Amino acid sequence: MEWAKDQYNKQYESWVPWLEDIYLRYFTRDNKASYTTRENLAKTKLTSNPQADALQDNVNDLVANQVGQDGLARPVGDLVSKEGLNRAERQGKDERGGYVPREVAEGGEGVVEGVAGAGKGVGEGVGKVIGLGR
Repeated sequence: MEWAKDQYNKQYESWVPWLEDIYLRYFTRDNKASYTTRENLAKTKLTSNPQADALQDNVNDLVANQVGQDGLARPVGDLVSKEGLNRAERQGKDERGGYVPREVAEGGEGVVEGVAGAGKGVGEGVGKVIGLGR
């Protein structure tokens, strides 16, 4: 019974955030960041004046739409949705169940070699500019 509960929890952590993302992508114009922003800003009504509330709702929608699917800050919203909110729902794990980003885990040596190679190239370029290398 314990094994079945663990398997259910693993599948739930893996599939539910993905299903939420798919739902938001196809049935709304939000991602998780814009949806969460919209919901939290809706809780901050300042007055009971209908005109002021309408103005505040419009400003809240403008802010939330900027990190949504059609907004100027969509890359930021997508990153916050994937690496922030989805990981928070999964207790810090990514979609594969690891804590380290996949790019670093799979290509850690390549990342280090790439950075070292880039540093070497910059060093050689600077040496040529100041006359040390020919």
